[in-house]
Amino acid sequence: MITQTNIGLKGLVLLSMMMLVNTANAIDNPDTPNYIEEFQARELQHLEKIDNPHSTTPGLSETYAAYQFFLDQELNIAYKLIRSKLSAERQAELKQSQRKWIKFRDAEFEFINHNWIRKNFGSSSGLSRGHYRTTIIKNRILQLLFYAINY
Repeated sequence: MITQTNIGLKGLVLLSMMMLVNTANAIDNPDTPNYIEEFQARELQHLEKIDNPHSTTPGLSETYAAYQFFLDQELNIAYKLIRSKLSAERQAELKQSQRKWIKFRDAEFEFINHNWIRKNFGSSSGLSRGHYRTTIIKNRILQLLFYAINY
């Protein structure tokens, strides 16, 4: 299993970008700002803290919590961005899609919180929970930003 700690920050970024290449097959508008690059620049400080080899497990748990808070804010920004580019009818569809995604996210979080527990995974369970939760949110942000690039 590939984990964040054994591939490093550069490897994680490269792996994330490779995984996303297959998710966006649409033609991007070359005149649109590079929303994804801008997001990645803003998130870099969080990824660097997570990748810090001197971090302790409790410290990383706090770092993941701060990263998740940051991602929640970025999700709202990405949602508002794509929403602003849509017609009223498409906005209603996006709203319904986002509500369904939130239900999916909540179900995933419940699974993550019940499965990655100390009994099953030891002291790294909290780190795994943080990583999996933030990955779910980040993927949604990137998907919305890929949509926005088309406008």
